[in-house]
Amino acid sequence: MASERLFDERTQRKLEQLMLIATRVRAGAMKGERRSIKRGTSIEFADYRNYTQGDDLRHLDWNIYARLDRPFIKLLEDEEDLAVHLLIDTSASMDWPQDSDSDERKMTYAQRLMAGLAYISMASNDRLMLTGISDSGLQQFGPVRGRGRSIAMMSFVAGLEAGGVTDLNDALKDYALRGGRPGLAIIISDMFSPTGFIDGLNALLGKGYEVVFIHTLSPDEITPPITGDLRLIDVETGEPQEVSVDSTMRQMYDNRLTNWRNDIQMECRRRGAHYIPVETSVSWEKLILSDMRRLGIVR
Repeated sequence: MASERLFDERTQRKLEQLMLIATRVRAGAMKGERRSIKRGTSIEFADYRNYTQGDDLRHLDWNIYARLDRPFIKLLEDEEDLAVHLLIDTSASMDWPQDSDSDERKMTYAQRLMAGLAYISMASNDRLMLTGISDSGLQQFGPVRGRGRSIAMMSFVAGLEAGGVTDLNDALKDYALRGGRPGLAIIISDMFSPTGFIDGLNALLGKGYEVVFIHTLSPDEITPPITGDLRLIDVETGEPQEVSVDSTMRQMYDNRLTNWRNDIQMECRRRGAHYIPVETSVSWEKLILSDMRRLGIVR
């Protein structure tokens, strides 16, 4: 996927007006340039920190730079630093439907969603980490701050490819150990994990992360357009399965899909995590601008 196709300038301008919100995460270890969400309070100078690549030069203290020949960024009292962790499942099952030009392809949808959320985070100057997760290891970009790294971010996201298997439990437990400072963790996945996800979720929560699962499925996974005697192949393991699809089998499939999603939602709710089921026929922009706003994850 070409990075320039992730989203256009019109969408970019909308995203710049938003910010990601974590209600259960402790305030950052350091103050940052994040736009304040506190109303009715004054925003006053608090401290300085060293300049890092990607920081907004408008906040550079040029007087200090002239005296010390070192760049420092001014920090404001009411602005809080948030660590944002965006994780995308890069298993082979995300490469469905297997048409690279299809807007309903799960991997394409997940990439655009990740890039959109990343851009919101960068516009707020959060501490951002992007990760592609699979059993072959973690592909990572960051941590970074500021829109100055947005082109590099787009290139990283566009370069992610689906393949192999992802065990969410193992991947998330590993991330809980290696991911750095806890913050808001948003995981985009079809949740096709051989051992489930609960142990991985518990590991993230135990480290102090606020967790959001965006459960991404394509329309033909919700309503399969198939009937008759079939030989199905698992796209991740390659194992075949003979099935006969009739009205009874289709009803059974519908029931199991509904129960599966309900079980995930219940387990997330029980642990204080967010769960958002989404079909790739729904605009990823709508997911951010409407659904995630309604849940208070985006403001």
